[in-house]
Amino acid sequence: MLLLAIDTSGKNGSIALARAGDRTADSSDVEVIDVVALAGGTFSAQLVPQIAALLSRRGFTKGDLDAFAVASGPGSFTGLRIGLAAVKALAEVLAKPIAAVSLLEACAFASGAQGKIMAALDAGRRDVYVGEYEIPAKAGQVPQERILSKDEFLAQARGWAVVTPDSVLADAAVAAGLPVSTLPPISADVVVRLGWRKVQSGVIVPPERLEANYIRRTDAEILEKSRS
Repeated sequence: MLLLAIDTSGKNGSIALARAGDRTADSSDVEVIDVVALAGGTFSAQLVPQIAALLSRRGFTKGDLDAFAVASGPGSFTGLRIGLAAVKALAEVLAKPIAAVSLLEACAFASGAQGKIMAALDAGRRDVYVGEYEIPAKAGQVPQERILSKDEFLAQARGWAVVTPDSVLADAAVAAGLPVSTLPPISADVVVRLGWRKVQSGVIVPPERLEANYIRRTDAEILEKSRS
């Protein structure tokens, strides 16, 4: 199975092409063929040409793709919309499944940690995106993802193992006496590996139901609520 993953959630982005399930049906059977970096600020101009160039360079066409994985948030409102729109269009035309991947879940997955895991990402404005996971997950357990102030995050992280790619958050957690694992930046190669697990588990969405997971409301939504 050939998978394409897209991450346009941050200042910079990436695309990953991977082959999965060719040797076994195991969820870890993923061979990342190539990863292409995307410069921030020009995702809308770069994304489709870079996908076409990646496939061509590796001897594939879009018709060879079997599934898609996409970072669905949290992150940049504009960046997420660009990535999701591209995946929606491709998946609809090709009638292929989509795995929507939370960046917070990707952090927990990439850490390889077990037990109670709190993934953390900088949300700006002295806020922190937080995802709470128990690995291995218990049946019926639903992960919690929310936004907290930095002080709330440090207070509520006690009793959890913190994982984050953000060095500033990691330093703050260490100073607060919390156990911390600092991760490399999350990119499309992690998204494609976790996406494959979701495809294997049937956790997929059709194009018309693919939505961004902003967690934080947009400024327009906040303003509208303040007026009501």
